[in-house]
Amino acid sequence: MEPVTSSLLSIVVPLYNEEDNVVLLTQKIHESLVGYTYQIIYVDDFSTDKTRKVVKDMQDDTIHFIELKKNYGQSLALAAGLDYAEGEYIITMDGDLQNDPSDIPQMLTYAVSGEYDLITGIRQKRKDSLVKKIPSKIANFLVRRVTKLDIKDNGCALKVFSKDIAKELNLYGEMHRFITLLAYLEGAQIKQVPVKHHARNAGVSKYGLERVFKVVADMALLLFIRKYFQRPIHLFGIIGALLIFAGLGINAYLLIIKFGLGEDIGSRPLLTAGMMFIFAGIQLFTIGIVMELLIRTYYESQNKRPYRIKKIFVGDKTS
Repeated sequence: MEPVTSSLLSIVVPLYNEEDNVVLLTQKIHESLVGYTYQIIYVDDFSTDKTRKVVKDMQDDTIHFIELKKNYGQSLALAAGLDYAEGEYIITMDGDLQNDPSDIPQMLTYAVSGEYDLITGIRQKRKDSLVKKIPSKIANFLVRRVTKLDIKDNGCALKVFSKDIAKELNLYGEMHRFITLLAYLEGAQIKQVPVKHHARNAGVSKYGLERVFKVVADMALLLFIRKYFQRPIHLFGIIGALLIFAGLGINAYLLIIKFGLGEDIGSRPLLTAGMMFIFAGIQLFTIGIVMELLIRTYYESQNKRPYRIKKIFVGDKTS
């Protein structure tokens, strides 16, 4: 099959304790991309097994191996690879052989057409346990309900990006789960395609049911970012103003009772509620102003990356 593009491809793969998978994964990438020009960017997230040694021993000139100084998590490992990538099209996938590199050429046909900025996979006959499927279903449901973005499988790591969109992604925390949504918020045109999914070849999954809580927390943050990141005063200021007016209304009512009807109001719970509403409103309004200043600082500050690289190897040589 003829390559659908002669442009350089960058395949970004975060690795954490994948010593038994990385050689076979590399072979499968080479078999699937015959005729293409590509670089494989492995980002080692401070593995505790022999992953680093195995990658270096391959002495493969297509491999660009990034060693991080400590374990940052999948999102920042992915961010390091995306920042380093030089390709016109950037492909992301997991290092556990559950994604199949043979799906990449088909996905590239949509990217090369110029109609789409991101092509994301929908895992068919998913070979995962319920421990991984449940958080994934929750995330997919939340994204659809909150954003109206109908993505069937946000958790599929196999994606093809145009370079412009990939470089604009601001990954931090554990936002790799919502990378499709982040691209959408950057204005990406998205295409979903069915892809193969395999059982893990070796090693153990790094995820458990605690992901459910992380998914909900990350989703709440994304909702705030989507609606109020550039205008937090619209959220905190409005709520604060409503609380202040409610407190003033309650206290005005109590003043009328006190001086108009001569009744005692000192022991009434409503007085405490009115004062609390005023103080809470002032506090929220102040938070909104502070966040506005922080947002301005965010956009005007230097572009410092939240990860640190120890070494970079190309083939068997330090770059």
